[in-house]
Amino acid sequence: MRKVAIYSILLILGLVASQFLPALAGDQLPRLSLVILVLTMTALAFIMIHVGLEFEIDKQNLRQYGWDYVVAFTAASFPWIFCTAYFVFVMLPPEYWATWKAWKETLLAGRFAAPTSAGVLFSMLAAAGLAATWLFRKARILAIFDDLDTVLLMIPLKMAMIGLAWQLGLIAVVMIGLLWLAYRYLHVLPLPVSWPWVLGYSASIALVCEGIHLASKVINESVPLHLEVLLPAFVLGCMLKNPHAEAPQNAPHAGSDRGEQTASTIISAIFMVLVGLNMPPVFAPPAAASADLGEPPGAVTITAAQPPVSWGMMAFHVAMLTILSNLGKMFPVLCYRREAHWRERLAVAIGMWPRGEVGAGVLVISLAYGIGGPIVTAAMLSLSLNLLLTGLFILMVRRLLAGVPQPPVATTPADRSQQMTPVH
Repeated sequence: MRKVAIYSILLILGLVASQFLPALAGDQLPRLSLVILVLTMTALAFIMIHVGLEFEIDKQNLRQYGWDYVVAFTAASFPWIFCTAYFVFVMLPPEYWATWKAWKETLLAGRFAAPTSAGVLFSMLAAAGLAATWLFRKARILAIFDDLDTVLLMIPLKMAMIGLAWQLGLIAVVMIGLLWLAYRYLHVLPLPVSWPWVLGYSASIALVCEGIHLASKVINESVPLHLEVLLPAFVLGCMLKNPHAEAPQNAPHAGSDRGEQTASTIISAIFMVLVGLNMPPVFAPPAAASADLGEPPGAVTITAAQPPVSWGMMAFHVAMLTILSNLGKMFPVLCYRREAHWRERLAVAIGMWPRGEVGAGVLVISLAYGIGGPIVTAAMLSLSLNLLLTGLFILMVRRLLAGVPQPPVATTPADRSQQMTPVH
């Protein structure tokens, strides 16, 4: 667990540094933020390409992935619903409970609680030595579907804020096309997969995605195209041919494997710092609402107009939001009863708790739409707290898996044959 502890410390260092970054960078903050964002997306793409490289799909049993998607959809939706309801019914006055304007603001702000940070989760699980477990294989599917749902659900939310826009529909079409490519050309692309090449692919994906985003802002600044690198990187990893999948297990590539593992560890460590650096300052003043929301220039949104709360009440809100957002991830405990022990199912649910760069991105989008006040402050602090607790979550997962009873050793050929039969 030493590597998990190091990763946790790096997350904390990045998070602390992010709070001082605006004051230190001054007028250079926009440029520095862009550099940090591109580096973060490059590291995330590197991690996700490797996840896709090891990803396998049973094309003869696609129905199981339909159920996985349903489970992931609950993991992306329940935290959002719980936190949004808390924002409206606890943090807003009763006169706003039936106001659509208040609901659409809080629905967007509440998305911070939905996405599991796939990069943080996979890096931490691998650091804990859990990469070969059922937990990792299942979390790999659920976390990717979870983030996919988050991005898809952001489309109708943005439409609620700014109206119908062809750019948002285009993003959905592109995502569906990428998923088709991953399925159709699974592990057939014979390109190099050593770490320098993968890092080059990652940087290219990050630059292309950010370039499209910046170019689309020139066309229409209120509705920019924003394709997260997570899906393109994962799809590329799925399409790349994995040389280790066909190589004999005793092939002499141990030295190169050690080099690959060292490079992956270093890039994952850098990614942890960058994730922390991407967190917005928790006490940044809210932006004023713009005409893009259909409001007169200089108007203040409902959330931004709310009065500040005491430190004690803010701590209570942060604790409640953190509990509700993680409670919303617990549905997998009730699933996969034929596949896994209850400890493994509970470990999968807890493994979905870590948040990171995607949730922070949702909060940045919320600030851009003028959403602010105690609601966004509580959301940012809750996200920060959840990020700080990532190492503890992984420790809980490891303790749970340590208590999973081992299956009895088969003593007869019939017993061994029965144990080898897969459970669907």
